[in-house]
Amino acid sequence: MTEKEPFLDALKNRILLFDGAMGTEIQRYDPKPEDFPNNQDGFNDGLVITHPEWIKQIHRNYLDAGSDCIETNSFGSNKIKLDEYGFGDQTIEFNKKIATLASEVCAEYSDKPRYVIGSMGPTGYLPSSNDPDLGQKPLDEIREAFELQAEGLILGGVDALLIETSQDILEVKLVIEACHNAIKKTGKKIPIIANTTLDQYGKMLLGTNIQAAYTTVSDMGIDVFGLNCSTGPIEMTPSVRWLDEQNEHNVLVVPNAGMPENDGGQAVYKMTPEKMGKALGDFLDDYKKVRIIGGCCGTNPEHIKALRKVIDERANSVEG
Repeated sequence: MTEKEPFLDALKNRILLFDGAMGTEIQRYDPKPEDFPNNQDGFNDGLVITHPEWIKQIHRNYLDAGSDCIETNSFGSNKIKLDEYGFGDQTIEFNKKIATLASEVCAEYSDKPRYVIGSMGPTGYLPSSNDPDLGQKPLDEIREAFELQAEGLILGGVDALLIETSQDILEVKLVIEACHNAIKKTGKKIPIIANTTLDQYGKMLLGTNIQAAYTTVSDMGIDVFGLNCSTGPIEMTPSVRWLDEQNEHNVLVVPNAGMPENDGGQAVYKMTPEKMGKALGDFLDDYKKVRIIGGCCGTNPEHIKALRKVIDERANSVEG
């Protein structure tokens, strides 16, 4: 078996396609409380224990749709989040199990290199804020929560670590530090992707704009800087344009399927695969630092198929 091209080498050579949403695909199975560990309804990451076959099939569906990369089902698997479900003392093994599952699925595909991306979502706390509840978590505790997660993901064989859906730039800094600590501890050099989540006005939850966010973390040894979630691609345009002008880091753009619309109390995403493909195709044409695209909330394998088509069309036109 030939050795897989390293993730950062692949990034230099071609546009990489990430997968789409995990949560909405899990909902297609109509899970009941008894489907989750200890009947803890909504503990999606815990399905690695009770229904690993569901998670494997979701990964396969995205790989079949053309994804180069699949994100581990570990969005809420930092120690602070796992403590809420009674699994905090198993953080390393829990994340290793999730990453191993994704790695096993990727190994089923031999047509081209496929990559496992370790998903690291927020703790739910806002260390930059003065909120009496959300702003009082010690920084060392937050850093350690992510260090344990990153260690498990690395041991499970991820090809990169993805800090995603970040709403507080101080927490992003802590996660980056945690990733470096885990890399040092495991002795495995793993690329780090740092994402922020911006509202339709280009601000993080606590008011940090893209310029401040990027400046804060760009020299912390990250390999890619990106935007994911919160809005559709259109609302991301000014921020992507600014990032493209910085010429330091490759850029990831993983938007929702448009802005969420309220439908009977439910957030609904209505951007079609074709419209999303057109929007992200325009990004690839206009902004050469954009090297990773994919989908967040509201996207499914059909959206990923559309993005695969967009990438392949551009690759073929260059070759032609």
